[in-house]
Amino acid sequence: MLFVFQIHGQDDSSAEIQYDNSSLTIQKIEAADLEAYQNDPDFNYEILKTDATWWNDFKTWAGNLLLQFFEWLFGVEKAAGFLLSFFKWIPYILLGVLIFILIKFFLNINATGMQRAKNNQGLVSLSEEEHIIKNEDIQQLIKKALEGQNYRLAVRYYYLYILQLMSEQELIAWEPQKTNDDYLKEIKRQELKLPFGKITRLYTYIWYGNFDIDEIGYKRAETFFSSLQKLVRHG
Repeated sequence: MLFVFQIHGQDDSSAEIQYDNSSLTIQKIEAADLEAYQNDPDFNYEILKTDATWWNDFKTWAGNLLLQFFEWLFGVEKAAGFLLSFFKWIPYILLGVLIFILIKFFLNINATGMQRAKNNQGLVSLSEEEHIIKNEDIQQLIKKALEGQNYRLAVRYYYLYILQLMSEQELIAWEPQKTNDDYLKEIKRQELKLPFGKITRLYTYIWYGNFDIDEIGYKRAETFFSSLQKLVRHG
């Protein structure tokens, strides 16, 4: 069976054609109108070409490497944002690391210097005591200190004299590195332990405690030193 369709097209002759008869206004661009745009840096599209340097190449290479890392870590969409933030904060991070290194460096120097000074001070002190006990006439040193009214120094010499005397009597084995407590433990004669402990406390308080004493204070301390001296010699 055959169907026949009739298609009627639009009659173009019935369409009305409208014409624009309004007058045209010509807009003129004056130099003053362009001046505002010329002075605006946002409209400056001049491209300055610079010679490529190794530093620029390195920054480009490092930037691409970091971008690839951030793309792998955060995804492609967020990588550029993290990279921008990273470059924004990296100067402050580097400054903080530099300050930390400098502080640690100076603290190490200061600690090393203090330790060396402490060690040197100890060596000087020990070598001085060793020289006095082994080579000096300590009784003459005590006499000179008393003549100069340096009673604190006289107590120091008197204590070293007791150590010298006890070493000669083989009551102790004097060595520079030993402490006063070490000598107290070495003493076998019980009648010497108490008076030696007494003069040790006096010596430590007066000499190492920087306690200045007058003649009366020295006379009181001298009685303890003299009493122990007699015990060592005639005990």
